Amino acid sequence: MTTKISRINPDQLHETPGYHHITVVETGRTAYLAGQCPLDQAGSLVGADSLDAQVDQVVVNALAALAAVDARPPHVVRSVIYVRSDDRADLSLVWQRLTTSALGPAFTSASTLLGVAQLGFTGQLVEVDLTVALPG
Repeated sequence: MTTKISRINPDQLHETPGYHHITVVETGRTAYLAGQCPLDQAGSLVGADSLDAQVDQVVVNALAALAAVDARPPHVVRSVIYVRSDDRADLSLVWQRLTTSALGPAFTSASTLLGVAQLGFTGQLVEVDLTVALPG
């Protein structure tokens, strides 16, 4: 069974910078990945005070999590990106770095980008939460 994923931008809604307003999964199983944090395999924070380094580690971790369920970035149907900042430039930097990374196709689906006051680990600046339609 092949999972059919449709991504839609209704004409009545605003244009987006690459994501789609609606993602529809017709059939199949779904995986919900825990928020991927900028921690290395030993559990240590990577890139204290560096959005670039933390985004890069989040990408590595998210790709490993996807591979663990035999999925790839195009199978992502929903993403939420958390950035510990209220500066639009920081949010834009994170969005640009994610969408141009190997994980980039994940962000063509329904996506939300949030600036938040705090994340779970001391020094953590970025976290990405993904929902995946598993391939059939």
